[in-house]
Amino acid sequence: MALVKLYLSPALLLLVLSCPLWQPSHSLPVMNKGPMTDSCVSYARTLLQNITHALTQNNLFSGIDCAKQSMELNVGTNTPSVCAPKESTCSGIVKSEFDQESCVANIGQDLHHYYKFIAAQPDPDSLLGPSVLFSLRELMQNCFTWSADMASEEAVDRPGTYDERLSLCKVLKGFHARTITINRVIAYMNSGEHTK
Repeated sequence: MALVKLYLSPALLLLVLSCPLWQPSHSLPVMNKGPMTDSCVSYARTLLQNITHALTQNNLFSGIDCAKQSMELNVGTNTPSVCAPKESTCSGIVKSEFDQESCVANIGQDLHHYYKFIAAQPDPDSLLGPSVLFSLRELMQNCFTWSADMASEEAVDRPGTYDERLSLCKVLKGFHARTITINRVIAYMNSGEHTK
């Protein structure tokens, strides 16, 4: 009987390891549960500065007074409401808890959305690629790693049409406003106030 047990155990182990139903699982990236790092605050601030600077570049918006245009926000996320600090009354509703996981997920979706849009825009003078796209990719890769694998496109090197420049202006203005919110939220998470 002991001899059967010795042969049976290795045979079962071999069967388990070779069975296609029992392949090792693939894990998803773990989101940061603690406060954001100081470097994330720095990456977010650099992104905001680069977007602010891009909005002043007349070459991007030739023939358009971008300052007078409305902004287009990403309506596919709820970043401002989901990331409101606990005990805030900004929306008229007192929020008793801060859901960091949901907030980080919404920010990551925003970053991916704006990266994909900006990368598809014409950038013949390389005004977006080395500044906005670079700093956006840095923030995603270092602070929102699960959204960074989606950011591989580079800006298109061709002249833009009037409609493309107008759309870029409006979306960049919306991204600027959303980046202000993201900067505040990252600083809030960095302070650790959300855990108290």
